[in-house]
Amino acid sequence: MTLLEEARLSPTSFRALLALAVVFVMLGTTGWTAIHQHGPGDPRAAQLSAWMRGTVGARKLPDPDSAPSAVARFFSSLTNAQRVRLAGHYPLVVGNLNGAPLTLRYRANHTALQQARAVETRLSQSDKLTPYGRRDAGRTAHRYTSLLSGGRQILAFDPSGSGLAAEVFGDLDTASRVSIVVPGVDTNMLTFERTNKPYAAPVGMANALYGAERSVDPGAKTAVIAWADYTTPSGLGLDASTGSMAERGATRLNALLTALPQHAEVSLFCHSYGSVLCGVAAPDLPAHQVSDITVFGSPGMRVRHASQLHTTANIWAARDSNDWISDVPHLEFAGLGHGADPVSGSFGARVISAAGANGHPGYFAPGTASLANFTEIALGRYGSVACRNGDTCTAGLS
Repeated sequence: MTLLEEARLSPTSFRALLALAVVFVMLGTTGWTAIHQHGPGDPRAAQLSAWMRGTVGARKLPDPDSAPSAVARFFSSLTNAQRVRLAGHYPLVVGNLNGAPLTLRYRANHTALQQARAVETRLSQSDKLTPYGRRDAGRTAHRYTSLLSGGRQILAFDPSGSGLAAEVFGDLDTASRVSIVVPGVDTNMLTFERTNKPYAAPVGMANALYGAERSVDPGAKTAVIAWADYTTPSGLGLDASTGSMAERGATRLNALLTALPQHAEVSLFCHSYGSVLCGVAAPDLPAHQVSDITVFGSPGMRVRHASQLHTTANIWAARDSNDWISDVPHLEFAGLGHGADPVSGSFGARVISAAGANGHPGYFAPGTASLANFTEIALGRYGSVACRNGDTCTAGLS
């Protein structure tokens, strides 16, 4: 039976579908937020064009879309001086190139951030911009300064548009367990990290999880990635109600996974619209690499049941009682909405406690049950996961 047929048979379902359509049409036409963009074109596209014409010695540079294994072989054949030279000439290519050595990517992104900061600093002082534009440029330059500080490991960086970034906590090369935090709407360069309530932003989420892992098991070889390397919907408009941005993001996520050390088990922690992305990505996840997918504050994973994700990963779900996402109709109709509620009993996920999270952005706040549970999942300590309402949800897990 189709969803439309079910809606015809159920007045309640029909009213929910109608509400869903009205909500998203209104949000799409009025909008809740807008991201101001400025800056000179697409600097990464310019570097990619130059890279495709470039050579090292008499050899052409590899296609950036090549398999990570091919990219890795290319870089392993170079001298250290050649690798460093490429990172300096094409930092926005090398810094985002899956398969390139991690330390080289960090070095390249440091260079790219320095260059981008110089651009934004000039813009912040330019009389060709409005006062708002100068303020926005100054804020962006300040963000770049933060990312340049303290030996931070920036895995991906692209200043184009509203900006993309990813940061690593821990040693990704030696980690036996890797966690990836996938954020939701309105994630951009300015919201990649926050000073106030830092755990509400990707950097704070990843840092909180890594710190909790180190506290629970100091000897564990772990790494956590704050992954904001996809274009997210701006506000709760039509983009947030469909899966188009999730589909493009899923392609980028799976590309990252193929480049991670193959000996590491991976756990995905997917917040809000990020859980839509993880649902779309699930069927194509590298086999036997991703052990867990945890969604929280989720509008849905674009399926009716966890089994339809077609993955061997364990599926976990959490929602705080005060999370406004519970008011969004968990349905899908004519491309709008994201399917069944992952914390519903009929979905088939293992529902874990999120006590203390206090709303949509608070799942990684210190002292919350959600952070404690995420930590146990990330470490593979399933027997210590606290489930909602005291239910048993770890049957069949080792």
